[in-house]
Amino acid sequence: MPEDPAQASMTMHIGELAERTGMSLRSLRHWDEVGLVPPSGRTDGGFRLYTDADEARVRLLMRMKPLRFTLEEMAELARALDDSPADPLAAMAPERAAWFRAEAAERRDRIERQLADADAVLALLGERS
Repeated sequence: MPEDPAQASMTMHIGELAERTGMSLRSLRHWDEVGLVPPSGRTDGGFRLYTDADEARVRLLMRMKPLRFTLEEMAELARALDDSPADPLAAMAPERAAWFRAEAAERRDRIERQLADADAVLALLGERS
């Protein structure tokens, strides 16, 4: 465990992070391996320790998943948020920032169309009006 008792109360093991976010242990380990969400610390025994800030990062990345950005694109956006939380695209080249905006909007529109299609099927089945 961490040597500082105050630090211990601010951290959680990977299992708790998985439970709190609904992510699998395997996915969290993979996100650590690719540098997307590295743990903030480790116990003396080498177990990963995460903070509330790490949990917030996981939740942010989870929000990106429906837009089907690649892990590399998600990492790029996360780094931009780290660099400039108020305006994450400000630090990017204008062309890259424009691409992210356009892609996110297009992908969101696609999801909206898919939801409308699902609602139409449910209406046919008498489940929704």
